[in-house]
Amino acid sequence: RFNINAKGSQLKIDVRAPEVPGAPRFYYENDFYGSGGGEFPYRIRHLYGQYYNIIVGQTFSIFEDPDVWPDTVDYEGPNSAIFARRPLIRYLQPLGKEWQLNFGIEQPESEIDTTGDEEARSINNAPDGGVNARWEREGVGHVQVATILRSISVDDSTHGKQSRLGWGFNLASGLNAWGDDTWQGQATYGHGLFRYSNDDFTNNDAGFDHSGNLETIPYLGLMMGYTHQWSPDWRSTASGGYVHLDNTAAQADDAYHQTEYASLNLIYQFHKRLSIGVETLYGHRETKDGSDGDVVRFTAGLVYTIFD
Repeated sequence: RFNINAKGSQLKIDVRAPEVPGAPRFYYENDFYGSGGGEFPYRIRHLYGQYYNIIVGQTFSIFEDPDVWPDTVDYEGPNSAIFARRPLIRYLQPLGKEWQLNFGIEQPESEIDTTGDEEARSINNAPDGGVNARWEREGVGHVQVATILRSISVDDSTHGKQSRLGWGFNLASGLNAWGDDTWQGQATYGHGLFRYSNDDFTNNDAGFDHSGNLETIPYLGLMMGYTHQWSPDWRSTASGGYVHLDNTAAQADDAYHQTEYASLNLIYQFHKRLSIGVETLYGHRETKDGSDGDVVRFTAGLVYTIFD
């Protein structure tokens, strides 16, 4: 079975053979939100093969629950969402009709703030490894809890090679509410987790203390979203996010410390293939030294799907 789907700036190719033992599958998806030059820089989102319950390739991290993302018009979404697509090997173990376990190892990358030792370089000793447990019931929703373990390492000019254990837990849930309403929630805590955060635009997995010793950075992330269906054609989603880092002593005064995010939108499903939305966004940021600032933004978006 072969399926091609184009949606907005995304292209998906899904090839399956359910009648063959092991139900092999090949899945590919790209968009044009990459970091390269030009107006539409190419980026691979997913590229993997599946055989029986084993997936090899690039797709969602074992630590992420992609089903709890709020329905935002803003492409980036909440600051505190766990967002990670990685090259990985993953194995699914069903535990009855409503429960399953996922085990995986993923491509590592130690993202270290080298303030205080500009000659230091991050190194990767071992893949990130994790597991998640998921409960899901039709008509109710799902709950997923995940954990991740990481080797975060650096080679610096004074202390040589240093390694610290990064770890974390992520509790996520998407549940049906009243009528056709739904809500999404997520709570994340650990040390050395910033690489998995949607706000991962600076190196904040680990840093140095005043003596040059490597320390993982404690991370707390909270997120919530609620979608109300006004009618079959109209819906709104309110969402919010909070991220807090306990900075290390050697990090600069302007280092990322805390952010808050909020959004509220109205979306019109003009056609089964076309939706139009407007949204108000609020963001607040505080740095290590207590300096802060906030901003309000208005945005509009349109999504058109070529194929059903």
